[in-house]
Amino acid sequence: MSHMQVRPLSDGSRGQDVQTIGLIGLAHGTSHFFHMLLPPMFPWLIDAFGLNYSQLGLLVSVFFVISGTGQALAGFLVDRVGARPVLYAALVCFAAAAIAAAVAPGYGGLMVAAALAGLGNAPFHPVDFTILNKRVSQGRLGHAFSVHGISGNLGWASAPVFLLGVTTATGSWRAAYSAAALVPLAVLAILIWQRRAVDDRLGSWAPPAEQRDRPAAVVSEHPMAFLRLPSVWLCFSFFFWTTVTLSAVQSFAGPALLISYGLPKAWSSMLVTGYMICGAVGMLLGGFLAVRAERLERVIAASLLTCGLLLLLVGLGWVQGVAAAWLVILAGLGSGLAGPSRDMLIKRAAPAGATGRVYGTVYSGLDLGFALAAPVLGALMDRGQPLAIFLVGAGALVVGVASAAWVGRAVGGGRARPAAKMA
Repeated sequence: MSHMQVRPLSDGSRGQDVQTIGLIGLAHGTSHFFHMLLPPMFPWLIDAFGLNYSQLGLLVSVFFVISGTGQALAGFLVDRVGARPVLYAALVCFAAAAIAAAVAPGYGGLMVAAALAGLGNAPFHPVDFTILNKRVSQGRLGHAFSVHGISGNLGWASAPVFLLGVTTATGSWRAAYSAAALVPLAVLAILIWQRRAVDDRLGSWAPPAEQRDRPAAVVSEHPMAFLRLPSVWLCFSFFFWTTVTLSAVQSFAGPALLISYGLPKAWSSMLVTGYMICGAVGMLLGGFLAVRAERLERVIAASLLTCGLLLLLVGLGWVQGVAAAWLVILAGLGSGLAGPSRDMLIKRAAPAGATGRVYGTVYSGLDLGFALAAPVLGALMDRGQPLAIFLVGAGALVVGVASAAWVGRAVGGGRARPAAKMA
C-alpha cells in the first residue's frame, strides 16, 4: 500500500464525509448488535439447556478472547491490505454466527456461535477508525467519532429489542437467531453498493504536503515501534477497566436487579436498551465536547465518575426496585459523554501510519475486559451476590479514570510523541 498513488480529498467535502460516517456507523452498529447475540437470550438459554450463570459468562469470554486476540492482529492486516475487504469478511462471520446459534443443539453449539461472532467482531475498530481517519475531514472527525460511538450504543440497544421481539412474535428463540442472520447480510449489500465511500485506499483529507511527509516517517520506523509508546498501553488499560463496568451492565445488570428486587422479566431484559440509549445521547453531546475540550481527560473523568457514583448507589442498596433500574439506565449518559473524548485521545496518541495497529491494540483491551470480567461476574451471581456486580463496575471506572489521566499526561495534553525506532 505504501507504493499506491494517493489522491487527496477536499477538506470541505461535506457530502463525502457524511456518507462515509453514516456507512461506518451502520457497520459499527452491526458489530455491537452481535456483541449482544447471546446475553439478551440468557433466560431462554437457561431454560432450553439448563445452564448456570458461570457457563453463560464463559460464552461471553469466548467471544471476547477471540475478538481481542484477533483485533490486535487485525490492525496489522488492515494496515497491509486495506480496511474494506476485512470489513466485508467480518460481516459474513456475523451471519454464520447467527445461523450457528439458531441450530445449536446444546452448549457446544452456543460456543461455536460465540467464537464465530468474536471472529467477526475482531477487525471492526481498526477497520472503522482507519477509514474514518483517512476519509473524513479533520474538522468533522470529532463528530465522526461521536456518530461512531452512538451507532455502537444503538446496536447494543437494538439487539435485545430485535431478539426479544422476534422471540415473542414467533414463540421461538431459534427463529430470532435465524432473523438476526439477515442483519449483517443486508449491511454487507449496502456497503458493497456504496463501496467507494469506505475505500481507505483512495487517500485521506490531508493536504498533499502533509501526505508527502507521512511515508518517510512510516518507512523509518519498525512496524512494532508504536508498542514502545506508554500512551498506547495506558489507553489499553483504560479500555480494560471501563469495559469491566460495561460487562457488568450488559450481561448481568438485568438478572441482578431481577433477583434482588423482583423486577418483571421484561423490565430487566430491556435495562441494557435503556442504558445504551442514554449512552447514545451522551455520545451525541460528547462529540461537541471532544472537538472543543483542551484537556480531554478531564471530560472523561467527570463523565465516568458520575456514572460510577450512580452504580455505587445501586450496589450499596440505597435505592430499590424500579428506582435502581433507572439509576443504572441514567449511568449510561455519563459513559456516553466520555466516548468521543476517549477516541480523540487515542488518535492523539497514535503515530502517523500506525492507525490500524494502534486502534487494534488499544481496543483489544475492551475485549480482554469483557473476557475476564464475565466469568467473575457470573460467579458472583451464582454465589448469591447480585448487587456486588454494581460495586465492581463502579470501582473499575475509578481505575479507568486514572488511566485516562495518565494518557493525557503522556500525550502532553494533546500531541502524541513520535514512535521510538526499534533496531
